[in-house]
Amino acid sequence: MSMFLTLAYLFFIGSVLGWCLELVFRRFFSSANPEHKWINPGFCVGPYVPLYGFGLCILYLLAHLGQVTGMDSSAGGKALMFLCMAVSMTAIEYIAGILLLKLMKLRLWDYSQLWGNIQGLICPLFSAIWALMGAVYYFFVHPYILSALDWLSNNLAFSFVIGFFFGVFIIDVVYSSHLLAKLKEYADENDVVVKWEHLKAEIRSAQDRAAKRAYFVFAFRSDRALVEHLNEAHAALEEIRHRVKNH
Repeated sequence: MSMFLTLAYLFFIGSVLGWCLELVFRRFFSSANPEHKWINPGFCVGPYVPLYGFGLCILYLLAHLGQVTGMDSSAGGKALMFLCMAVSMTAIEYIAGILLLKLMKLRLWDYSQLWGNIQGLICPLFSAIWALMGAVYYFFVHPYILSALDWLSNNLAFSFVIGFFFGVFIIDVVYSSHLLAKLKEYADENDVVVKWEHLKAEIRSAQDRAAKRAYFVFAFRSDRALVEHLNEAHAALEEIRHRVKNH
């Protein structure tokens, strides 16, 4: 199987599994979702988070490189490989975060309350988590991925599913980019940074308060103008900052 097709499969698998992981995290652990509701994570409509797709491709390439070079033949070599995985994942997280923050004035996640954070985009805690996930991937996932890729190489008809995924994904990115443009316009006019998850949570809460249908897939669908939700989300954040400052 060509490396391109292999990475396409891995991007698909990583994006979908990452979406599931983020869905659970946002539901039970995220401070941006204090009411702990099910909220579609990421900036796309569909069930995928591209950051994890790129991340799984990086983990695969590093694990494959470790096997080819013999780096994984010793405990020290494995530790170095896991460190490289953590650094690579942290770099991807920072690059994605800083591009959205600087170019679109949009913050998809916020580590500002965590020790050692850099611009609220990366922090030692999550870098350590990436290292742990790299180790889990290497020992418990990578061998099975190799077997799965071997199966897929003998069942190339499944490539239709991957092609369909990327077709839908591209349409989704175009749609989501149009929404991002609206949010950037609001951010520029009001000189603020839009916090994506807070905004989604506010819209979901507004739907519940109005006894309206809560949309999971189209999280920004609402009977009210988007700018109203943006104003309310920003006001809620300012109120939280004021309470924290006075305590």
